[in-house]
Amino acid sequence: MKQIFALFLLTIVAAIPSLAQAQLLAPPQDSNTSGPIDRIVAVVEDDVILQSELNDAVAAIQQQYANQPGQLPPIDVLRRQVLDRLVLMKLQLQRADDQGIRVSDSDVDQAVQAVAAQNKMTPDQLRGAVEQTGMSYAAYRQQLHDQLVVQKLHQSVVRDSVSVTESEINNLLNSPTYKAGEVHLAHIQISIPSGASAADIQQSQQKAEQALAAIKGGMTFKAAAIRFSDAQDALDGGDLGWRRLDEVPSAFVDTISSLKPGEVSGILHGPTGFHIIQLIDERAPSKQMVTEFHARQILIRPSELVSPTQAEQKAQDIYNRIVNKHADFAKLAKDDSNDDTTANNGGDMGWFQQADWGTLIGEKVAGMKDGEVSQPFQSEAGWHIVQRLGTRSSDMTSQIARDQARQAIGNRKADQAYEDFLRELRSSSYVKILVPELEEPSADTTKASS
Repeated sequence: MKQIFALFLLTIVAAIPSLAQAQLLAPPQDSNTSGPIDRIVAVVEDDVILQSELNDAVAAIQQQYANQPGQLPPIDVLRRQVLDRLVLMKLQLQRADDQGIRVSDSDVDQAVQAVAAQNKMTPDQLRGAVEQTGMSYAAYRQQLHDQLVVQKLHQSVVRDSVSVTESEINNLLNSPTYKAGEVHLAHIQISIPSGASAADIQQSQQKAEQALAAIKGGMTFKAAAIRFSDAQDALDGGDLGWRRLDEVPSAFVDTISSLKPGEVSGILHGPTGFHIIQLIDERAPSKQMVTEFHARQILIRPSELVSPTQAEQKAQDIYNRIVNKHADFAKLAKDDSNDDTTANNGGDMGWFQQADWGTLIGEKVAGMKDGEVSQPFQSEAGWHIVQRLGTRSSDMTSQIARDQARQAIGNRKADQAYEDFLRELRSSSYVKILVPELEEPSADTTKASS
């Protein structure tokens, strides 16, 4: 969730742009009219991007860096970067629509609640904060909606193209190049277009060389990422956050392992283009100890023959027999429990972590003492009686390592799969930039100006 809503958290805390800045970003005005004239700056398949949309998006980025304006590239470069982001968003939304991907109002409501909680606000307070920035609440909800749609599209693409086998996990963990621990990375990506010519590749390499030269010349990595990178996180300074070292593409691991915190790599040539990586920080793995519980339960489920009231009364009667008459819990579970997974074992739930049997049961068991029997409590499944049998602290380092390896392989494959998807989507779609100054400079133009 945090990644999905990062853009909107920035919107909440951003200052309202000054009148002078707003006028600077406003579209051209016709002297014969009293208001601004909007224009189409790009055609994206059967949709368009208006000058006003571009202006608003650029203004949002400038608000984000209001206290660090020097971090931003020249305004013409910034506008091209933002336009490219808008184009890619339009294409993803169109593809999602073609695939029948939908997001309901209740989904957006949940997203609003999540953003509000992250900012320690109520939804009403969040609405007020959004409107104080000058943005309409309807537009804010639409942005959340679009982000959720893109998230579902990403899940669809990854689900259909990414799988992880046990042998892949074993191979990773047993590999001599496997390195545990986590790294905080930032990157600059200079993409090579699909079907690129030699001139295109040379232009991308020259841009990467310019970025590296700027960093060596004293420009901060974050500023260089904003200025030169064409990755989707460029305007966030290229920050990749913390990730396990085994999540990093294997071609880059040796380079990253050789860096010290704060250092920057040379230019790395990957399958999608040229990369420059900064190691911001690193941390070693630690032993993973978890608390496990051993418990057993009896479940009384309402049915066509047993009303909810009767189910509750039956559960209360069983509880009284166990506590007051010392009836055998295991025998009652075999005779009366409606939980098919535990009844034949006398209700035994085995050893489990707190969340394994759901939040409600987990909280109940965690709050009990060994040997204690709970009062009947209700869940969606019915009425439960639980007895905690014991607790233990278990070293889950090995299992967690396997889980993290599975996630790392999956994330690596997912990143590459979606990057390939976006490149194919962009190259196979009709996109026409109608304003010459918003077009990317051609290879010939770049060479002539260098």
